Amino acid sequence: MPRLLRRRNLTRLFAVGLALVMVSSCAVRTDQIARDPNTVRMAVNNWVGFEASAEVLAYILREEMDYEVQLVRVDEQPSWQALDQGVLDVIPENWGHEDLFELYGPEGNGTVVDGGPNGNEGVIGWYVPAYLAEEHPEITTLEGLKENTDLFRTAQTGDSGEFLAGAPGFVSQDQGMINAFDLDLEIVYAGSEASQITEVRRRYAEEEPVLFYFYDPQWFQEEVDLVKVDFPDYYEGCDADPEYVDCDYPVYELNKIFRAGFVENDDHAYRFLDNWQWTNSDQNAVAQMIADEQMPPSEAAEIWVNENRDVWEEWLPEGYEDRQKG
Repeated sequence: MPRLLRRRNLTRLFAVGLALVMVSSCAVRTDQIARDPNTVRMAVNNWVGFEASAEVLAYILREEMDYEVQLVRVDEQPSWQALDQGVLDVIPENWGHEDLFELYGPEGNGTVVDGGPNGNEGVIGWYVPAYLAEEHPEITTLEGLKENTDLFRTAQTGDSGEFLAGAPGFVSQDQGMINAFDLDLEIVYAGSEASQITEVRRRYAEEEPVLFYFYDPQWFQEEVDLVKVDFPDYYEGCDADPEYVDCDYPVYELNKIFRAGFVENDDHAYRFLDNWQWTNSDQNAVAQMIADEQMPPSEAAEIWVNENRDVWEEWLPEGYEDRQKG
């Protein structure tokens, strides 16, 4: 327990420092920050699948490779700013954000590097419960949904149907789709992934109508039976105008984003994270232990690591044993 408490205190202090750096009127550049080469600083965005990935990586870095790891809870866009400013080393799960890569990548500031796929395939879409799709099969098509938005009316949305979103900071084109397809829907934000799941679970238990933004990998997909609404396929440029998006979401090959200096250092921690890839099922298994079984994230990570040595041993870089402490 002392180690766990110390780690939490370090993370809390580091998060405060991160906030101070990011609101400073004078941006701190990567080469101006003194850093401990034995410490890896990893973003943790605000959904449980991301946390599952980060906790497993942190556990292996700590227990197998003798690194210190700081897990910093921060939203998506500020994560990129923190990489740019040299405050973080890695974002383990990135959903698109081409605009941020243009700003901070090789064609922009040159402070971040695309780390390649992390093995997860990201699917975002609009979903309804299977019981509702069975009763109203037409709502799983664009035309059928357009004719039946009244099914989703709530006291909050009045004459318009409700579209239940998660957190405002998530990758989203929902308002653009509502505009382009002329859907009588109003977006209501649950506020977070956890709040959205709680609300969907409540309505699911009562077999109430609900139309909502959701995605995979996501452990909740294993608990409930959902049907994805079918929209016209994504095509290049269909989401160029965020106010008018006449297509579905693209399928994302989720990737890692590294601080450029972390890559240039090319130590065992970078090589390990560069090697790392796992599946949607792997992430969902850890995420379900954290979110559904209320298990401490570090314990969920330890269980997965102990049960899947054959998977993660392939991520270990050659010669990593040479740096282990005696």
